[in-house]
Amino acid sequence: MYLRPDEVARVLETSGFERDFVVDKAYGYRRGEHYVYVNREARFGRTALVIHPALKERSEQFAEPTASFRSSDAYKNFPLDVSSDNETYYGICHGFSSRQILASYLDNVFR
Repeated sequence: MYLRPDEVARVLETSGFERDFVVDKAYGYRRGEHYVYVNREARFGRTALVIHPALKERSEQFAEPTASFRSSDAYKNFPLDVSSDNETYYGICHGFSSRQILASYLDNVFR
């Protein structure tokens, strides 16, 4: 079982990320130069954390993505999805089974 989006948001906040974006589909968080989204539509948490595609390789050292990518018009700090007919942005999705695993991942990927 994966952490729900609200649980992921709490871990981000305790790990030094600040929420600066809220819409029905997502929360946006910033820490320094890094930006992540919490996919609020991830009911079971499998795709709750969405990271910038540029961090994919670095991220894979610490956790496997749970989905190859997710696109949304809400992810404005990420690149455009060129395969989409609409103006949507995309990121790489992750899900975590515990707060400790997520906090460790955040510390390692977003140093």
